[in-house]
Amino acid sequence: MDNWDEIRTAFQVARMGTVSGAADVLGVHHATVIRHIDSLEGRLGAKLFQRHARGYTPTEAGMDLMQVAQATDDQLTQLSGRIKGRGDDVSGELVITTLSGVTGLLVPALTDFQRQNPKIIMRLLTGERLFRLEYGEAHVAIRLGNAPDQPDNVVQPFVPQNFGLYANAAYIEARGKPESVEDFANHYFVTHDNKDIRAPFYRWLRQNVPDDRIVFTATDDSVLEDAILNGVGIGFLPVWEAARFPELVQVKAPLPEWAVSTWLVTHVDLHRTPKVQAFLKYIKDVAKTWDHV
Repeated sequence: MDNWDEIRTAFQVARMGTVSGAADVLGVHHATVIRHIDSLEGRLGAKLFQRHARGYTPTEAGMDLMQVAQATDDQLTQLSGRIKGRGDDVSGELVITTLSGVTGLLVPALTDFQRQNPKIIMRLLTGERLFRLEYGEAHVAIRLGNAPDQPDNVVQPFVPQNFGLYANAAYIEARGKPESVEDFANHYFVTHDNKDIRAPFYRWLRQNVPDDRIVFTATDDSVLEDAILNGVGIGFLPVWEAARFPELVQVKAPLPEWAVSTWLVTHVDLHRTPKVQAFLKYIKDVAKTWDHV
């Protein structure tokens, strides 16, 4: 193939399912999209799409082409990410990805790093999906749980997250403070809605609290935090997060088995770039000053 524009157009038509959708993504007129598809089909001597009232559906030949186009698009994205990370000074975009549950701890540090390095444009990406470092989607990932094992990643241990059981002071005033695990049957609890979640502290709670004492569940940790702050019941919070709220009472201090490991992850191709090295050194130095983690 000597015309990537036509292949890219076909790729976007397959992704979006319509000519107009592909035209919007590519920033071209819909007539250009149709012309590219017709030209590519003529060049290949095969129909790439079935046209119907709802849009375009790839044929078998179209699916084969899409696999090649996807791989090529991924490689170009990867190349772009590498090139963006090769500056000689601490400048340009710095993309950090992590789970939303630790942003309250990280954002003050990220903003201070940007303030010290005004040529940096900081981007923080959160969410459950893993952004792919190998494709240049992020420069640094801060990940929780087991050590990441993706090939070509540089993985460094970071600050473990300690969790304790907390309740609002109003809850303690109304129902008292449990003196032991055996006393949990006389109290109310909030926890994650997924009974199979891997977080060790949530598993411990499910094992030690009667089901009928769990009165509030959610899939978002920030919602569970709101429930605890509103006095619904007792629940787990990171120690650093609980320290932000003077109205909270620690019901049970952190146990070693509740701790969650965290990791600084970079891709080998970007690990040695000045801005990544500057950020890694900065965040590790700042972490040493965190009192409540």
